[in-house]
Amino acid sequence: MKRLAAYLLMLLLAACDGLWNDPYPSSDEGRSILYTAFTERPKHLDPAQAYSENEYALLANIYAPPLQYHYLKRPYELVPLAASAMPEVSYQDSRHRSLPADAPQDRIAYSVYEIHIKPGMRYQPHPAFAVDGLGRPEYDHLGPKQLEGVHAPGDFGHSDTRVVHAQDYAYQIRRLADPRLHSPIYGVMSQYILGFREYGQALQDALKKNPEGHLDLAAYPLPGVEVVDDTTYRISIRGKYPQFAYWLAMPFFSPMPIEVERFYEQPGMKERNLTLDWWPVGSGPYYLSENNPNRRMILEKNPYYDSETYPPHGEEGDEKAGLLHDRGKKLPLTDRVVFTLEKETIPYWNKFLEGYYDASGISSDSFDQAVQVGAGGEASVSDEMRKKGITLSTSVATSTLYTGFNWLDPVVGGSSERARKLRQAISIAVDFEEFISIFANGRGVAAQSPIPPGIFGYREGRAGINPVVYDWVDGGPRRKPVSEAKRLLAEAGYPNGVDEKTHQPLVINLDTTSSGVGDKSRLDWLRKQFDKINVQLVVRSTDYNRFQDKIRRGDTQMFYYGWNADYPDPENFLFLLDGAEGKVAHGGENASNYSNPEYDMLFDKMKNMENGPERLAIIDRMLEILHNDAPWLWGYHPKNYVLQHGWLYNVKPNVMANNKLKYWRVDPGERAQYQKKWNKPVLAPLWIGGGLLVIFAFWIRRALRKRDESR
Repeated sequence: MKRLAAYLLMLLLAACDGLWNDPYPSSDEGRSILYTAFTERPKHLDPAQAYSENEYALLANIYAPPLQYHYLKRPYELVPLAASAMPEVSYQDSRHRSLPADAPQDRIAYSVYEIHIKPGMRYQPHPAFAVDGLGRPEYDHLGPKQLEGVHAPGDFGHSDTRVVHAQDYAYQIRRLADPRLHSPIYGVMSQYILGFREYGQALQDALKKNPEGHLDLAAYPLPGVEVVDDTTYRISIRGKYPQFAYWLAMPFFSPMPIEVERFYEQPGMKERNLTLDWWPVGSGPYYLSENNPNRRMILEKNPYYDSETYPPHGEEGDEKAGLLHDRGKKLPLTDRVVFTLEKETIPYWNKFLEGYYDASGISSDSFDQAVQVGAGGEASVSDEMRKKGITLSTSVATSTLYTGFNWLDPVVGGSSERARKLRQAISIAVDFEEFISIFANGRGVAAQSPIPPGIFGYREGRAGINPVVYDWVDGGPRRKPVSEAKRLLAEAGYPNGVDEKTHQPLVINLDTTSSGVGDKSRLDWLRKQFDKINVQLVVRSTDYNRFQDKIRRGDTQMFYYGWNADYPDPENFLFLLDGAEGKVAHGGENASNYSNPEYDMLFDKMKNMENGPERLAIIDRMLEILHNDAPWLWGYHPKNYVLQHGWLYNVKPNVMANNKLKYWRVDPGERAQYQKKWNKPVLAPLWIGGGLLVIFAFWIRRALRKRDESR
């Protein structure tokens, strides 16, 4: 019995030393590890295929394309990453003769981008680079016996690295045309890279002739991509397209060593998930050391990454904010990044408050606990968060969420005065400021056009408002009264919401994929907005595939849609309303099928211009046309809110850079102190329970002894 009591005492004392709810192994304590979470498993990790935000959260830290966005500077600025300097761009006429840099746009038939990469960059350790004593690949003829027990690159006995060559960048561009990969940017690049469409067609023809055979991407000519030497390559594109530089900051244009692709193509690899789509191989600051998308994914510091340091300069205020304390230090500043799967927001939030995640977004359920909004609309952390040393970072996303009118519909579409005034009336009636307040916790900015803040062409203040929907009152935009919407509706031929020709109530259909409980309240709110002007809104909910089919066929009146910027240029938003991008006629991204000859002419003139007063003047006129035609309810631009603990440093919102993890730094000692402070086990119930258990044990022992004595 004494032994039992001593054992219980030892157990309770041991429990006091350590955290009972720590989700991480004790071996990680004190290490430079960033803890974060993911809510949905990535579908692709091959840089030729991936294009989603959750995929880029990993890939942008594994691969090193030529360019990147400056982490600190605003507006967003492209700077070299793997390139030793910004690409040198030269121009040629239709006969490939050189043109001066200031040549008229209509004379430029080709633009040639010459890219010099930094010498000596190396790939992450990987068995595809391992060689035997004779310098031959060690794992190039693997059979079933050699693959027994192998399920990850780390299961092979040897790994090695090699230097990155310009040829690797050229090979990756070829992979974008591989018909087996279905790269999402093949269509776009076919319009620009010289010979790219023909190259892709040649690969398709070869695959049809020999579906099961090896497809040698290097065996077919691609005139638009030329390797000059080990550190230099050129890309030739049609015409003048300044936005091409933005594509060079995406993982699509990262280097790909051909031996890695050959390594993964060996029999038996795919069955073990040993593919580029599961185990990427890059030359960036991290590599994927663990891939268990049903539990966690881990990025480990690439031991060979030594080509980049923390930026020495930022913008005004960065020094005071402590964002330049690590200037000049080698990146990455954190040795490991652990992504844990969190499907539910409440466990994610609770672990953040306990100190087990270093940063967190804010769900609607936690917003009031985390954020307080001042009288002027400014957001700050609540007192509860401030006491924990938690700070808030906000930024407006380079995204636009809108409701489109189908230009092909006989009621709401087209350029007639009747349809135009109907669209304007609805634009005034639907109060997106109210929507943002109710459904987004104030996390958004009502849109005045397709262009979000931070993009060239967006104007602040009075010059930037949509005068059809807003008046400028007391130094700010104010939505026009409903009476103005009713006036426009009557002028459109629908007095009090009744068609004066048919004497029938006006009914408008909205197609959407929304069907959940939260969606119902939003749709009910939208119906009430239409009720203000006595227009009936009928919501037609459907599944995603059916919805997309209706959009492709133009079988809608109104619909929800949105767009996230591929790159921070107005062309990437204004093209959504270009007639040449009409969804029905051309299969493009203009889901509204909007068409205005003057707008289309101005877009063609503006799209490839450099930023400057002339381009801005053209954009101003384009927005004036859009305001008047009202092909969208402009909706809003979401705001990103991120909370971070005091031990996490160098956090600055950057909605264009996906490779920001390499700049972040954690203080593991400070984190451990707060974790112990916030997660002290409540031992009183255990002491009481233990005491009762001991008493009960003594009582049992005494009862047994009495029984024995009575015998």
